Amino acid sequence: MGSFDLLMQGFENAFTPTNLLYACIGVLLGTAVGVLPGIGPAMTLALLLPITYSVEPASALIMFAGIYYGGMYGGSTTSILLNTPGESSSVVTAIEGNKMAKAGRAAQALATAAIGSFVAGTIGTLLLVLFAPKLATEVVKLGAPSYFALLLLALFAVTAVLGSSRLRGFTALFIGLAIGLVGTSTGQPRLTFGSPLLADGIDIVVVAVAIFAIGEALWVASHLRRRPLDIIPVGQPWMSRDDWGRSWKPWLRGTAFGFPFGALPAGGAELPTFLSYITERKLAKNPEEFGHGAIEGVAGPEAANNASAAGTLVPLLAMGLPTTATAAVILLAFQSYGIETGPGLFDSQPILVWTLLASLFIGNTLLLVLNLPLAPVWAKLLQIPRPYLYAGILFFASLGAYSVNFQWFDLLILLVIGLLGLAMRRFGLPVLPLIIGVILGPRLEAQLTEALAISSGDVSTLWSEPVAVIVYVIIGATLLFIIGNGLRTMANNRKVDA
Repeated sequence: MGSFDLLMQGFENAFTPTNLLYACIGVLLGTAVGVLPGIGPAMTLALLLPITYSVEPASALIMFAGIYYGGMYGGSTTSILLNTPGESSSVVTAIEGNKMAKAGRAAQALATAAIGSFVAGTIGTLLLVLFAPKLATEVVKLGAPSYFALLLLALFAVTAVLGSSRLRGFTALFIGLAIGLVGTSTGQPRLTFGSPLLADGIDIVVVAVAIFAIGEALWVASHLRRRPLDIIPVGQPWMSRDDWGRSWKPWLRGTAFGFPFGALPAGGAELPTFLSYITERKLAKNPEEFGHGAIEGVAGPEAANNASAAGTLVPLLAMGLPTTATAAVILLAFQSYGIETGPGLFDSQPILVWTLLASLFIGNTLLLVLNLPLAPVWAKLLQIPRPYLYAGILFFASLGAYSVNFQWFDLLILLVIGLLGLAMRRFGLPVLPLIIGVILGPRLEAQLTEALAISSGDVSTLWSEPVAVIVYVIIGATLLFIIGNGLRTMANNRKVDA
């Protein structure tokens, strides 16, 4: 059966009343949590992971995908109205979006963000449908050494590009790898401290909920402001002919930036949104408007943001490599159902995958239809008192963690790792490398074990395949660049001090 036929069958499944309901819940919930500062899609998905024990795989994944796309859009609402990005990828939107809002053009800023998200999300999903199956076909031909190298590249790339300090990034990664080692999966107890309750390892759902929900809630509680937020009033979103004329090219250019960067192993939407903003500033007919509320500065970055979200699903579905925190939690949802993402996914679960891909088109359309008229409602969500909001998060996080195994010990683990999440935020350690380390660490070990078992322990097998060699060269070149850049910075600092 060809890809087109599978996609049509996917649409048939996605259009069932149950799956449509979950798609609506997903986009509404995703937008709501994206609007609320500090509550991103990753935290929401982590809180909802326990529902995978009682909901059909297709329905749960459709809802999760809707939350992912909706969260990307919701973050722009907060950026525009409060100058407080809900997601790191919405930082650039705040530069021009909030200036537009203060100039009385909040409705236009929200409209170009919503329509740009729809355009970029649709094109990005179409590219995902075209490229992911082809990539999976090629990756499935790779042996354990090449797959080990690709997993190593994903760990290295995600860690090296995050945060102001690479040392902090690698510290977080090694903490995650250490958590992933806990248990007796190799037949020998590792880091169990003699406790039989740790014999099966630490459940990844508990880790995700603790790091994203408990850690974030404790961090916000320690910095809570009692003063209510000043929210700019929102009219009904609409755009004039001039606004349309100034927005459509930035939408397309932003999509061209966002999708490729999202599909790279390093992932992330931060870099393409910045590149889009810089490009629009250079190409603008009225560059003097930038910094004072230029609509192009909202349209381009928002398109890049949403196209990147679609691009992120390419390595996730085709290779089993999550490159963002939200993608990592979606991977956990697959694993909760015993479904192994990666090159064999399109062959082992074709109906599920193509239903998910079809639902992305539906969810993207629902986002536009629902969010344009509901923009004033989302603005009112920002008035919920923070103490009530985060008290609810702590309650549902604890309930969700307990429901995994119905053991009090999981609540203790939840608290300990939640305090670790708080400490990481306090000392500026990024949480994504930790989560990626917990998820990919055991898979990295499994591929290493398989490669060495096939070669009877010969280490040279790790660079016996062309793809593996290319990947190691990329890692080595990146490492040399990082070291060289660091030495250059140190030399410049010494000159300044002298």
